[in-house]
Amino acid sequence: MADLPVVLVHGTRVSGSMWSPVRSLLRSPSAAPDLPGHGSRRGQPFDLDAACDAVAECIAGLGGRALVGGLSLGGYVGIATAARHPSMVAGLVAMGCTARPAGALVHAYRLAGRLAVANAARADRVSAYVIRRSLPGSAGEAMLAGGLSCEVVPSVVAAVASEDPVASLAGYPGRVWLVNGARDHFRADERAFLRACRNGSLITISGRGHLGVLAAPDRLAVFLDRAAAEVAAG
Repeated sequence: MADLPVVLVHGTRVSGSMWSPVRSLLRSPSAAPDLPGHGSRRGQPFDLDAACDAVAECIAGLGGRALVGGLSLGGYVGIATAARHPSMVAGLVAMGCTARPAGALVHAYRLAGRLAVANAARADRVSAYVIRRSLPGSAGEAMLAGGLSCEVVPSVVAAVASEDPVASLAGYPGRVWLVNGARDHFRADERAFLRACRNGSLITISGRGHLGVLAAPDRLAVFLDRAAAEVAAG
């Protein structure tokens, strides 16, 4: 049996390049598309339908069925893609995305988005500094390799806030892994997300923050290969 492909979805303002260290270690075939408004698609309008279409197009290019993994925005996009295209998403690994997109969280990101649009170049410089501090070494450099596009943040926030990821998970029949760093502020509603899953698991990584899952690409690659094998076996 051929290995099930893995499609990895990036976070806000970065690109598919962030997954390069993990993809280089995967046994499974893989791809990491750029979402609209990011990386090679910078300048394209971002909304969740277009983002899910980009992921679905990538899955189709790999044979029509894949394990989908995503971090932060990528996790929310992965959940939305699973809801829209359940037959294409064989399993889902949603990382750093178990906070409901509402209330104070959305308010804070809307403010950040307005500041980013006011001075996108400065926002890109600040983002690069924060990423390098949070993820020193090759993992952080991979996040920056495809360029930054902070000007897309307001569109991303509006799009994610318009969705109900808990309802989307409830409607998805496949296997789901929810993965969070223990110090990740995006884990606030993880129990509600887990209850919504028909076949879900919650994994907490001790000592890690929002981007911490990327700090050990070898471990993440092994985990993703095992998840792909599990869903491929049925």
